[in-house]
Amino acid sequence: MRIVTAEEAVAGIRSGEQVYLHCAAATPSVLLDALVARAAELEDVGVLHLHCEGPGPHLAPEMAPHFRHRALFIGPNARAAINEGRAEYIPAFLSDVPRLFDRGLLPLDAVFVNATPPDAHGFCSLGTSVEAMHAAIRAAKTVIVQFNEAVPRTLGESFIHVNDIDLAVACDVPPYEHRVGELGEVENRIGQFVADLVPDGATIQMGIGGIPSAVGVALADKRDLGVHTEMFTDVVVDLVEKGVINGSRKERNRGKIVAAFMMGTARLYDFVRDNPMVEMRSVDFTNDTHVIRSFSRMTAINSAIEVDLTGQVVADSIGHRMYSGVGGQMDFVRGASLAEEGRAIIALPASAAGGTTSRIVSALKGGAGVVTTRAHARTIVTEWGVAELWGRSLHERAEALIGIADPVFRDQLRSEARRLNLL
Repeated sequence: MRIVTAEEAVAGIRSGEQVYLHCAAATPSVLLDALVARAAELEDVGVLHLHCEGPGPHLAPEMAPHFRHRALFIGPNARAAINEGRAEYIPAFLSDVPRLFDRGLLPLDAVFVNATPPDAHGFCSLGTSVEAMHAAIRAAKTVIVQFNEAVPRTLGESFIHVNDIDLAVACDVPPYEHRVGELGEVENRIGQFVADLVPDGATIQMGIGGIPSAVGVALADKRDLGVHTEMFTDVVVDLVEKGVINGSRKERNRGKIVAAFMMGTARLYDFVRDNPMVEMRSVDFTNDTHVIRSFSRMTAINSAIEVDLTGQVVADSIGHRMYSGVGGQMDFVRGASLAEEGRAIIALPASAAGGTTSRIVSALKGGAGVVTTRAHARTIVTEWGVAELWGRSLHERAEALIGIADPVFRDQLRSEARRLNLL
């Protein structure tokens, strides 16, 4: 290993090569900025990653001849590039991403890592994001690391050794923060409906945004909850401090919050720093259906863009326009459904665009991607109630879903359902 400047660290990247970036709040901005500064010298460098926070300078329109972004999950900074054809989207279950590296389906010339400086034993912590990093590091020809003083040292499967590092850059750049806005009436009503479905002693999975935050608020009276999730936010800290989350009834990793990455505020990053309660693991563990189903009361809470009257769940696109990705929704939906007393919940507002468009629909938009099939969908929640779909016919599903649609659209949905012989 050599400690060099950022410019020296990226000097070996050549045209046509492929680089993987550490994801989410751990985006290695110092190395990425140094690479983008070399754009004039480069052509068609593949930049592969899951959702990354930050401005994404490699995604600017003028960078298209130099960098070819390949998204395993589409973050806000990548949507325009994907939908304008300047970047590519690779659909994949989050649990499968490490295998894509291990089997050589996504070859890597380099990986950019954002980690703590080495400890006395030569180990560096991957901090806020483990995700598929171990597989990427194994696969990459060159491992380039930001030794970042501001990265919180997290525990679990979070460590890499200096012997596995080729080049390192010293820096002090805080992880990107992600703040949730003020919760509205819709989010709070959904949060309460969802919380009512979560039993004491449940192990929960939920993501980021207004609805998960509202669910967290509504869970305040629950007892002995555990967490096994792909990612978590500040709401988990709130529930730990209230004594709601203690993991005491988890069937495995008892007492531990198990996750693959996190996004939140500095408060969250301070909470996880050297915290033995937090165990970071790779996504091929956190999102393994076999692991997920081992929690008897596993409760998975995910979101959607639209749901049709048969229960098809769209979560990665708005019509033909790509929006996010497959991610871990199916991993957790199926895992929770197979758990002994598990529950897979899809929660979404009943309408969009200021109440002018229903998100419960008779037919999906052209090009819309079904992430969770009608056979996998179990429980759908909006601010108007809960629709239970498992074991129900298409007729029964249509009736239940119309019942939780925005009342403004219910008559129209019933008319369309009759025309489709769903009622």
